[in-house]
Amino acid sequence: MNRLNRFLATVLMLCLTSGARAFDVVPVDDPQALGFSPSRLERIARWQQSQVDAGAFSGTVAAIARNGKVAYLRAVGFSERAKTIPLQPDAIFWIASMTKPVTSAAAMMLVEEGKLDLAAPVYQYLPEFKDTMVAVERKDPVTGAIEHAREPQKRPMTVEDLLRHTAGLTHDGGDIKLIDRIWRRNTTLAEFVAALAQLPLAYQPGEVWAYSWAVDVLGRVVEVASSQPLDQFLDSRLFKPLGMVDTGFWVPPEKLARLIDPPVGFRGRPPMWDVTQPTTLFSGGGGLVSTAADYLRFCQMLLNGGELDGVRIVKAATVRR
Repeated sequence: MNRLNRFLATVLMLCLTSGARAFDVVPVDDPQALGFSPSRLERIARWQQSQVDAGAFSGTVAAIARNGKVAYLRAVGFSERAKTIPLQPDAIFWIASMTKPVTSAAAMMLVEEGKLDLAAPVYQYLPEFKDTMVAVERKDPVTGAIEHAREPQKRPMTVEDLLRHTAGLTHDGGDIKLIDRIWRRNTTLAEFVAALAQLPLAYQPGEVWAYSWAVDVLGRVVEVASSQPLDQFLDSRLFKPLGMVDTGFWVPPEKLARLIDPPVGFRGRPPMWDVTQPTTLFSGGGGLVSTAADYLRFCQMLLNGGELDGVRIVKAATVRR
C-alpha cells in the first residue's frame, strides 16, 4: 500500500468488522461508541497533516468504519499541487491499482453464474493467447554468451493465473515500444490484449508470481464472458447496486471540480490516465476513479460476505475463496 499511497495521495484506512450492513458516510458523533479512542483518531489527522507538510502528497482522505458506521472521515491538505483549494472528503481520485479488486470481484460474479471457469485456459475465452510463447535465456556453458529464445508454454495460463498474477505476464520486458503505442485511451481493451498476446511471456504460467498486466487481461475475459464492455458490466452489476455514485473510468464535466491533481511522480497526467476524458480502453488493472466513501462501500460489501444494503453481489463462499 505504501506505493499506492504515494501515487494516489489518498489513504483508505478500513477497520471493519463482519456482519455490518449499510452505513452513513457522515461520521458518527461518538466514535467511542464504536470502540475507538477519539484521541488516537486525532493522531491520524496529525499524521495526515505531517505528510502534507513534508510534501509527500498534496492531500489525503482517510476513512475508518466499524459495524457499518463511519467513525472517522477526514480530508487534509489540498486538491491540487498549487495548494490553493482545500481538499474535501468527497474528492475524486484516480485509484490506479485499487481497480484490481473490483475487476476480480466482477470475474468471480461470472464464475458463480457458470459463465467463467477458473481452471479453464485463458485461450478458451481469448484465442489469441493459445500460441503465446515464453521468453527464455540460455547461457552457453563454454563461451558464457546469453542466448535469447522462445519456448512453448508448459501448460496454458488459466483464468485463476490472471487473478493471482501467475500468468507469466509482467509490466516490464517485452516490446515496450509496442506497449506504448497501443496503451492509449482511444484503443479498445480487445485491441490491447490482442497485441499483448503477440509478445512472449516472461515466465512459464504458474511458476512465478509477478505483478503484471494480468488483471487487464482478466478485464477482457470479463467482457467476453459477459458479452458486455467492462465499463457497462461494472456499472450495472457493481457500482449502481452498491451505490458507488462517483466510480467509473472517467470523470464527467459536472464532477471535475472534485478531481484531485495527479501526484507529482506522474509528471502531470499521462495521456492514458487523463481521466478527464472518456476512454475506450477500460483498464481493469488500473483505470478507475473513485472516492473514499465509494470504495468503502465496495470493501464493506466484501466484509459483509458479498452483500450490502440487502443487495447480494456474490456469495459468502466466493468472498472466502
